[in-house]
Order: sequence, then structure tokens, then C-alpha cells
Amino acid sequence: MTPPAVEAIDFFYLSMPRIEDIGDGSQDMLLVRVRAGDHTGWGECEASPLPTIAGLVCPMSHSACKPVAASVLGQRLADPADIARISRDVRANSLDLLQAAHVLSGIEIALWDLLGRRSEVPVHTLLGYPRAYPKTAYASALFGDTPAETEAKAAKVRADGFRAAKFGWGPYGRGDVAADAEQVRAARAGLGPDLHLLVDAGTVWGEDVEAATARLPALEECDVTWLEEPFETGALRAYAELARRCRGVRLAGGEGAHHPHLAQHLVDYGGIGFVQIDTGRIGGIGPAREVAAYAVEAGVTFVNHTFTSPLALSASLQPYAGLAEHVLCEFPVEASPLARAATTTPMVPDADGQVCLPDAPGLGLEVSPDALRPYLRDVEITVDGTTLYRTPDLTT
Repeated sequence: MTPPAVEAIDFFYLSMPRIEDIGDGSQDMLLVRVRAGDHTGWGECEASPLPTIAGLVCPMSHSACKPVAASVLGQRLADPADIARISRDVRANSLDLLQAAHVLSGIEIALWDLLGRRSEVPVHTLLGYPRAYPKTAYASALFGDTPAETEAKAAKVRADGFRAAKFGWGPYGRGDVAADAEQVRAARAGLGPDLHLLVDAGTVWGEDVEAATARLPALEECDVTWLEEPFETGALRAYAELARRCRGVRLAGGEGAHHPHLAQHLVDYGGIGFVQIDTGRIGGIGPAREVAAYAVEAGVTFVNHTFTSPLALSASLQPYAGLAEHVLCEFPVEASPLARAATTTPMVPDADGQVCLPDAPGLGLEVSPDALRPYLRDVEITVDGTTLYRTPDLTT
């Protein structure tokens, strides 16, 4: 029997009615649908929707700057090796299309979902894991505008049964050292002494090691497990120098990596203790699985990164589902109504604060077109009278 080929790639730009200037990536979404034979798979890109749609369909500029669709449509899809081959083709044929990694990520996730559905097994099984271990959810939230607001958020996290929490962005790192210390102390006060506290600086210091170092005493005083993204992803010297200055706090980073090499460099040269990978950015589930294996060998802890929908959460957990000792899991607690509407069933922590992957084929979740349709943006891309893209019909 001839293996099916990829017949269609559909991108859907969804958005909240009003986008706020805050560090909340769940306010819009680029949903991906891939069809091959009688089967459909779904994925999500962690990227700005419009330039990513353009990366799918843009006219060829030269041999290494082709639209991503050209490397995927018509390709054989029989097993995981085909997904890896398609990904290599995209990387080569769209080498100079800088949005290509984002475009590929959502498509690659959808290919795994489709293959799992067709094979009637979860994605983590296709990745070679005999079982999926529960992960300890850490509530991922933004710092409040004031320490009092942060403390109230932290107290709610504790009341909701979480065993760990991360606060980031907002005012942190944008004011003085004393103000940042008060924010961290407020988070610890709300959580109490026994929950893990994580802090995300959101690359706010660029590569300023001294600015980051000035925040370490408060982080150590409050028993913070990690300081996430103090610098831009590629600032390896800054990461390494700050890591040498840290005592009880470890560094975390990697969510900005759009290729496994970038994450591996942070492990090898940046001194990070936690490598955080977003399947919607790095190229999908396969590259994230590659980084997870690398982390195990290097003695670094792998953690997912996600701040959007349950679909993205499931995708982000698959690459390390079978790693029993890598237990922390980012869980967005302030996701938008759009993100929450993406699937017919949510993924939520159990009474012990654990998140378990659905025991169902593919990513284990069903997309909810009816709930998403009110958020759908009408987009058309036309060049010289030829329509390259028009918002598809959002059906299953």
C-alpha cells in the first residue's frame, strides 16, 4: 500500500479582540492543520501569525529562500523518519527565510499528531518512550504591577494546589534593585516556604552581567530555584559569567532557540542548569526530543516552555514524557480565553499538582472549531493578482 502524502497545510490566524502590551503570548494564535490521506493533524506555531503565514507561501527569492510549503506538500508521510527528512528539507530550502523555523515548528507538530492518530498511538510512543511520566506543574504567571498584587497571585497559586510557581516579566528588571527584591519577596510570601519559586527576567538585561548580579542576593534569600533568561539567548559569555557568580540559584534558558544547536550551546557554554524548549519555536517535537536527550547526557534538566493553549502544552511535553527524573512542567495559569477555547477538553493538574498527557492517539486532544471561529482573522495575501493565501475554512 502506497504511503499517503501531505496534501494540505492550512494556517489559521486567531486573535483576541484586543491585544495588550504585556508579556502574554496567548493573546493570538497560529493554528496549523495538516492533511494526508484520510487523516488530519493539528499543531501550533509560537510566532507572530502574519509573518509566519507569509513564510509558508512567499514567492521564492533564490534556491535557499523558498516558501516552506514547497518542501512539505506532496511529501511521503509513513513514519517518524519522514518527518525528520521533511524538516531537513525545510531547513535547507528555506535557509535564508528567517521565519522558517517558526513555520516548520507548527507543521512538524501537526505531522506528529497526524502520524500518531493514523498509528493509533500517542506521540511519545512514536518517540520511543514506553510510558509517559506525570510532570509537576509550575504555575506560570506575570509579576503583578505591585508587590501586593504579586503576593496575592502567589497566594492563589498555593490555594489552587500547585507545588511550584514562576513569576516573570511585568515590572521585574525594569526598575531598581530594591523594587525587584520586593517583588521576589512578595512572591515568596504568597507561596510560603515550601513551594518552588522560579523567576523569569525575560531577557531584560540584554547582556549586562552586573545588572543581573545585583539581583542575586534577593533571589538567594528567597530560595529561588532558577533565574530564567537574564540575557538574550545568544549571549553565551554573559550566561557563563553569571553562572560562575551564582550560588544557590541556577540559570535557565533556551526558549528562544530555533534550532537544537542554539540550545546545546547554552548547555555547553552558557552554564545553564535548566534548558527550556518550546516545540513551537525550535522546529517541532523531533528537535526538542534531540535537546532532551542532549540534556540527559550533559546532566542538565529539561523543561518544557509554553504559554498558550492545551495543544501547545501537549506538544511541549511529548519530547521528555518518558524522562522520569525531569519533572517540572510549565503550566500557564493566565492564558487567554482564546487559548482555553482551542481544544474540547483542557489539560489541568490533578489533586497532587501533576500534569499527565492524555492517553489517546497523537497529541491526545481535539481541536474545537466552533469555539475558535469567533477569534478567526480574515487574511488574504495577493501578489500581482495571484492569491497566495486566503483564510481557509476552519473545520475538522
